[in-house]
Amino acid sequence: MGLDNSFRQFMDKFQMPDFSAMDWKGSVDRLRQQFFVASRAIERDAPEMANISLVTLPGPAGPMKARLYTPLGAGIPPGPGIVFFHGGGFVLGDLDSHDMICRRLAEGARARVIAIDYRLAPEHKFPAAHDDALAAWNWVTTHADACGVDPNRLAVCGDSAGGNLSAFLAQELLRTGKPGPKFQLLLYPLVQFVDIRTKKMTFQEGGFFISANLFEYFRDAYIGEDTQRMDPRVSPLFADPASFKGLPPAHFVLCGWDPLKDEGLAYADKMASFGVKVSVREHPGMVHGFMNMTALSDTVRDAIRDAGVEAGRALGSI
Repeated sequence: MGLDNSFRQFMDKFQMPDFSAMDWKGSVDRLRQQFFVASRAIERDAPEMANISLVTLPGPAGPMKARLYTPLGAGIPPGPGIVFFHGGGFVLGDLDSHDMICRRLAEGARARVIAIDYRLAPEHKFPAAHDDALAAWNWVTTHADACGVDPNRLAVCGDSAGGNLSAFLAQELLRTGKPGPKFQLLLYPLVQFVDIRTKKMTFQEGGFFISANLFEYFRDAYIGEDTQRMDPRVSPLFADPASFKGLPPAHFVLCGWDPLKDEGLAYADKMASFGVKVSVREHPGMVHGFMNMTALSDTVRDAIRDAGVEAGRALGSI
C-alpha cells in the first residue's frame, strides 16, 4: 500500500538534518526543535478531559515530572490506568510533544493515563531512561490512590523508544518477580538497538523519521559502549526465554512504512511462541511516528483512539 497522501505532502516539506555532518550539541538542539514543531498539535476536536494535572515523583537522579490525564469516562477512582512513555529515540520528546496522543488514548480507553517525563540522551546515557521508567512504575504502583488508579489494573504503553521502555518494564518486573502490568500497548516499538543498516529494507521501510542514519544517531547518543547494545534492557527482543514466559498480553500497532516493523513482528511472534496472548494492528500507509501528527489526518486520530480501546477492553474499563 502506498504512503498516506497527507503524510506524503507533509514529508515533501519536512527535511531531516544531515546527521553525519553535525556535532552532538547542534544536532540535538535542532532535532528537538524540529520534533516539537512537527508533533505539537492544538486541535479543535481534542477530547475533553475531566482533569489534567502535573505530578512530581522521585527519580534516581532527582525529581521527575509526570502528567495525569483523567478522561470524562474514567469513572469513580480507583480505576484502570495506563503508564505512558513517549518516543523520540531516547533523545527527543517530552510531555508536550505527546500530549495529544495521551488525551486520545485516555478517551479511547476510558482510563487515566500517567505520562512520564524521563531523562534524555546524550546528556543522560543508558540506563538512565530505563532506570527512570522503573522508578516511575514503582512510584505509581505504591501511590496508586493519589493517581486514582488500581495497581492491579495498569497497562504500560509507549511509542517507539517509549515502547522499548514499556517492553523493558514488563520483562524486568517478570525477571525480578514483582507485580507487573496487566497489559502492554506497544506502538511501533523499538525492540532492538543493535543494527538496522544490514537489514534488507523495502523502499517503504527506507526511513521516514527513522532512517538507518537516525537509528545509529539515537543509539550512539544513548548507548555509551558497543557491548551494551545487546543488553536485554535496551534490546528486549534478544532477552532469554525466561523473560518471555508469563508476560502480560500485548497489542502492537505497526506501520507499513517503518524500518522497525519487522522487529516489532518478530517480538510479537516471540511472545506468542511462549504462550503470551498477542494481537497486531498494522497501518500499511503510515510512517513511523505517525501518531504524533494527529493534526494531519482523521485516520491518525482514529488509530490512537482504537489503540486506547484495545487497552480499555483489556483493563475492563470498556
